[in-house]
Amino acid sequence: MENTAAKKVMLSGIQPSGDLHLGNYLGAIKNWVARTDEFDNYYFMADMHTITVRQNPADLRRRTLEQLAQYIACGLDPEKNTLFIQSHVHQHAELGWVLMCYTMFGELSRMTQFKDKSSKHKENVNGGLFTYPSLMAADILLYQPDFVPVGEDQKQHCELTRDVAQRFNSIYGDVFKVPEPYIPKAGARVMSLTGPDTKMSKSIPEGCVFLMEKPEDIMRKFKRAITDCDTENCVRFDLANKPGVANLMSIYAAVTGKSYEEIEREFEGCGYGKFKPAVGEAVVEALRPIREETERLLKDKAYLEGVYRSGAEKAEYVANKTLRKVYKKIGFVAR
Repeated sequence: MENTAAKKVMLSGIQPSGDLHLGNYLGAIKNWVARTDEFDNYYFMADMHTITVRQNPADLRRRTLEQLAQYIACGLDPEKNTLFIQSHVHQHAELGWVLMCYTMFGELSRMTQFKDKSSKHKENVNGGLFTYPSLMAADILLYQPDFVPVGEDQKQHCELTRDVAQRFNSIYGDVFKVPEPYIPKAGARVMSLTGPDTKMSKSIPEGCVFLMEKPEDIMRKFKRAITDCDTENCVRFDLANKPGVANLMSIYAAVTGKSYEEIEREFEGCGYGKFKPAVGEAVVEALRPIREETERLLKDKAYLEGVYRSGAEKAEYVANKTLRKVYKKIGFVAR
């Protein structure tokens, strides 16, 4: 077995509340794969977080298993990364309750995602929607990670996690490692194809490219992608003045490995009519092996079950050590 004792610990998860898309892959999962040998990694399907918004049970089960298969198809080797389903490790819920009692009401009130989601789901502004940052803190702190890879929109949650950890440690001693946010430089934000001022999201499906989408549908979306209302019609990276073109160039660079300068030279004098289909074709080819491998894995239910069972066993072993320490510190009687 590979020695991971000297490795730093990294942890992250994605909610199976919708199908994984190009933004998830380029902004997160591709970076996770690149760090496989550098860190001791824990990656999970955050199914407990999804139920702050009502879910169809059958769809949630399907998406959770699809997400696991897609993690593997994207290159996350289960032999080198701990892959598990959040609800299979009961310590998440248990530490989540404890940390809720060490998270201030005012801190939760300031969370921008609560404000955003409560405005979108006015008929279901539940307690979980308000307190889930405490569960997120538990997700992180259970594994004593050194780093948490987060997008810019998740920095607020990471800062809250650090505040809660420091508050707990100030009362009970050195219980939690205070993790650092890990923000990758490249591919961190993939914007919507229909509105480059907003992040690619499953909630705007026309501007979102899903990993399991048919090639012809991907091509249609790229051909219709917003470029820019300028007269020069040239492929040039200018985030301020040409955000649509800059977004397409960023995607093309991420899937081909080419620099912006190389892309500008490649499409010099070509205009958007040739550039947009070229980006679409590059994305189709990048996603083809992922889609085909995911479809193959989903037919092998026994293999996927073996992956999530062994992942949960390893995660639970590590999580339980943290939870037992916490329970002892706050005065719970040992089982």
